[in-house]
Amino acid sequence: MRVFITGAAGFIGTATTRELIANGHTVLGLARSDENAAALEKLGAEVHRGSLEDLDSLRAGAKATDGTIHLAFIHDFSKFAETGQIDKRAIDAMGEALAGSNKPFIVTSGTLLVAPGRLATEEDAVTPGMPRVSETAGLAFAARGVRAMAVRLPQVHGGEGKCGLLNWLLAIAKDKGVSAYVGDGGNRWSGAHRLDVARLYRLALEKGKGETSFHAVGDEGVRMRDIAEILGRHLKLPVKSISPEQISEHFGMMARFAGMDSAVSSALTQQWLGWKPVEIGLIADISRPEYFKS
Repeated sequence: MRVFITGAAGFIGTATTRELIANGHTVLGLARSDENAAALEKLGAEVHRGSLEDLDSLRAGAKATDGTIHLAFIHDFSKFAETGQIDKRAIDAMGEALAGSNKPFIVTSGTLLVAPGRLATEEDAVTPGMPRVSETAGLAFAARGVRAMAVRLPQVHGGEGKCGLLNWLLAIAKDKGVSAYVGDGGNRWSGAHRLDVARLYRLALEKGKGETSFHAVGDEGVRMRDIAEILGRHLKLPVKSISPEQISEHFGMMARFAGMDSAVSSALTQQWLGWKPVEIGLIADISRPEYFKS
């Protein structure tokens, strides 16, 4: 299968590109810069120049291939509403190009947006009213002859000192001089290694059922206190609890996520796709001294 991937040169995209090529697929990767283009060529992918705001380039990439994986997103949480709309327009452009084709179209969402406060499953709808509407926008094309699916990502780790929103927590801890958690720190985030995530995207592309959301989750729930303590050790900073009333002041634009309890199951995904996470877990991975060298 020839697959169009947005974000193909990114942290998860690089792993997904490698996974697809290693399993006999070819990749047409969206590149917004010469640096991205060179990285994709090194991986053995074809290069398609464009960006999330160049809708014609997105339509052309989707039309020219057998399936589309949308991984790119502008991670600027100070403009979350604006970036959410850029993402929606990009999804609509690719979806329109795929209408009536029955080609696979996988968009990317997040587990934090599903069912805070309890163990979320794939059958739960995303929380309404969030700025990122990728899942709703993408799955809508299932009614228009597209094999539309969504992959919900947790905190994705796996080398290079990157781990989803944990990198924001790291930056805040450096700035504030303390690694903080909220209350007793019992609220949880889920996690997954990027190599496991890449395999899930491939399996969904190959055999996933349309109008389905999959959970790329290896660790169902990791306590925020445990994360804060590891960051504190890395940075040689004190670790302390803050009250819910202090969340906005301490965490800034991360406030909506910092105290969120979001444990997530991937049991149905494993059943549906025969996927099983096998890589190192989040806590073990970020506990390694070399993880956050930067």
